Amino acid sequence: MGKRVAIVGAGVSGLASIRCCLEEGLEPTCFERSNDIGGLWKFLDHAEEGRASIYQSVFTNSSKEMMCFPDFPYPDDYPNYMHHSKLQEYIKTFAQKKNLLRYIQFETLVSSIKKCPSFLVTGQWEVVSEKDGKQESTIFDAIMICSGHHVYPNLPTDSFPGLHQFQGHYLHSRDYKDPDAFKGKRVLVIGLGNSGSDIAVELSRLATQVVISTRSGSWVMSRVWDNGYPWDMVYVTRFASFLRNALPSFVSDWLYVKKMNTWFKHENFGLMPLNGSLRKEPVFNDELPSRILCGTVSIKPNVKEFTETSAVFEDGTVFEAIDSIIFATGYDYAYPFLDDSIIKSRNNEVTLFKGIFPPLMEKPTLAVIGLVQSLGAAIPTADLQARWAAKVFANSCTLPTTNEMMDDIDEKMGKKLKWFGQSQTLQTDYITYMDELGSFIGAKPNIPWLFLTDPQLALEVYFGPCSPYQFRLMGPGKWDGARNAILTQWDRTVKPTRMRAVGKAQRPQHFYNLVRILSFPVLLLAVWLTFY
Repeated sequence: MGKRVAIVGAGVSGLASIRCCLEEGLEPTCFERSNDIGGLWKFLDHAEEGRASIYQSVFTNSSKEMMCFPDFPYPDDYPNYMHHSKLQEYIKTFAQKKNLLRYIQFETLVSSIKKCPSFLVTGQWEVVSEKDGKQESTIFDAIMICSGHHVYPNLPTDSFPGLHQFQGHYLHSRDYKDPDAFKGKRVLVIGLGNSGSDIAVELSRLATQVVISTRSGSWVMSRVWDNGYPWDMVYVTRFASFLRNALPSFVSDWLYVKKMNTWFKHENFGLMPLNGSLRKEPVFNDELPSRILCGTVSIKPNVKEFTETSAVFEDGTVFEAIDSIIFATGYDYAYPFLDDSIIKSRNNEVTLFKGIFPPLMEKPTLAVIGLVQSLGAAIPTADLQARWAAKVFANSCTLPTTNEMMDDIDEKMGKKLKWFGQSQTLQTDYITYMDELGSFIGAKPNIPWLFLTDPQLALEVYFGPCSPYQFRLMGPGKWDGARNAILTQWDRTVKPTRMRAVGKAQRPQHFYNLVRILSFPVLLLAVWLTFY
């Protein structure tokens, strides 16, 4: 075995990192503070210190074909959107089949990671771990931080005057598990993210009244997209990404807003975002508009202040006799085992090259896996990040100079502000980002070459969903089953929904969609020629 790599956390990012280290001949040791793998997806009926926490009713927002490990498709009969228990089952199967469990030290807390005195020469780290009250110090050649970003709740109590005098009960969404305790209650949910919307919809069946308070609104999308297909199988395509980037911004923004408003008019539901053209992650909820129409959920603006029993909103309206407040206000980044200046190396902001490598490090021997967020799924993103990081550790790939990395960070920050607005999260465009990582390791699909050598596959790769298999199709780490997985992905998508077979199974027609899209500019040109 080669260099020793410490991996913090055995969620999906940690498992991807173990596997990728092994592919590069590295020696991984994974430290997991709990007694099981899965991280965020390992459900417990209570929140635990230092661990991510989900509620009982959580389902995935990404479909199974878009959120698998790139060489490990889900079974055909798995539903397209999975309950957390089903995803945890898949994660465990992956870890067992890839023989990863032997590299994990369970119930072991990493309490400290520090540079060795010889770091400038060796790039090594001292890792202090703790198990059964006993501490152990070990030297590692590299570090992969995979502890996630849903661990430390952001509870902005100082932002709400009067909250200290509120006589009811309040909690963060990480402590919410099921709706039973809220039966017959009047509940205020602060925050219109995925968790806030899920919890509000679930509570609306048992609670007397549920109100969601939102500062800026949000687009709300259904998981069910055009013609009943999973949203990401239709939306996350290379061709669609090309159009979004190639069209003038005013055209792209208009098309985006039009598409987001197709399902229902957000203005009529009080959900319209303050800046609708920003590509912030939309809320995925199939029931929220219906609950609003039924009157069991209401949308209100930001809370101005609290009284002993009520919330006064910025528009002057009041929600009275509140029993409980649930703060669905997200999470803060924190790595308590690591010096803050390593990750937040400039202006106390997270400063990472491609969201992975600290650019000011003398030796590139630390990587953060799974921190970047996009409209793509976490598993394939973490897998590609880990592949690149492992190659850097193994000296198969080299990073640019510090100045080049800082320039890239500044450029990406400008694009992030333009596309996603001001945000603490590291947001990016999924396909652009994945192609960047893929190009670093020689795994980015060569589309022109595919059109010359395998037109059938090329059409599916370019016009079809940008599924994870594409990044194990060629180059180092190539998976022999990738081509077949891409050509059969729609079969696995349709199978679990066709329990009663009526007629032939339908799948999207890429050529028809291309003609339909191109007909719009042709029509505009014809009108222009007619009148001018």
